[in-house]
Amino acid sequence: MWFFGSKGPSGFSSSSTAEEVTQGIDGSALTAIVTGASSGIGVETTRVLALRGVHVVMAVRNLDAGRNVKEAILKEVPGAKIDVMELDLSSMASIRKFASQYQSSNLPLNLLINNAGVVTPFMLSHDGIELQFATNYLGPFLLTDLLSETMKKAARESNIEGRIVNVSSIGHRFTYSEGIRFDKINDESGYSSWYAYGQSKLATILHAKELSRRLKEDGVEITANSLHPGGILTNIMRHNGFMNGFLHLIGKYFFKSIPQGAATTCYVALHPQVKGVSGEYFMDSNISNPSSMANDVDLAKKLWDFSFTLINPKGVGVRLDKR
Repeated sequence: MWFFGSKGPSGFSSSSTAEEVTQGIDGSALTAIVTGASSGIGVETTRVLALRGVHVVMAVRNLDAGRNVKEAILKEVPGAKIDVMELDLSSMASIRKFASQYQSSNLPLNLLINNAGVVTPFMLSHDGIELQFATNYLGPFLLTDLLSETMKKAARESNIEGRIVNVSSIGHRFTYSEGIRFDKINDESGYSSWYAYGQSKLATILHAKELSRRLKEDGVEITANSLHPGGILTNIMRHNGFMNGFLHLIGKYFFKSIPQGAATTCYVALHPQVKGVSGEYFMDSNISNPSSMANDVDLAKKLWDFSFTLINPKGVGVRLDKR
């Protein structure tokens, strides 16, 4: 972390905004998917990418909310290229439907920004998986896998590097002692909402690192990185009324603004400094160091294999699980 707004090696800092870190960048040749694009930093990420000419597909649970965001952005950026599609990352059926519809659109895909996230008490997803693990990690894992061939094709045909960006959190440092509770993912006993959140965010970093390794082995011009956006006041704590109210009361003194919170995502997605950089963890628009668990190669491989047993319980063939 670069304290007190001091600039890191990239020339940017914790106080840099998404517009500042993308100033002068032309993204008009790019198409991006942004999940969780109807609230928080997802809105700002969408707005700034569109401002830079990127064709943005907003992947959202609530279509009405997504359309309202699109209309607001179009008033500011009349020429913005924005589409809105329905996606519920807690439902594998919804993810598969979204991926199928996207592929049918024949749009290329250069940027996949796995931004959506939740903090909840113990709940199970549509598929019977602990909700934070399902929404914050497993859903994006499945989405990325289903769209991998679309990204490879775009990179090959356009000769433009594809980028996969996983929005994680510094909260990945605060997880269960074993890191990932492989045998207790859905176990309510011993459950901690905070540790479950940390577990899901640790998983997003491990996913990016293992995916990066596999893409490099395949010789594919696609990078995969993860990041901590910073402490930001969004609606991610909406399921905890007291904490949500408390954070909004004190937040203006300690947290980043939404434009600052979206900066690292936009930097990793668009900036030429990040070309060819893969498997890294970013914070404040600079490369940073995650926890030791997040750098555990064996844990990343184990999580990868475990994830495929969850998304393909009947042994359905997959695209990246070949080694």
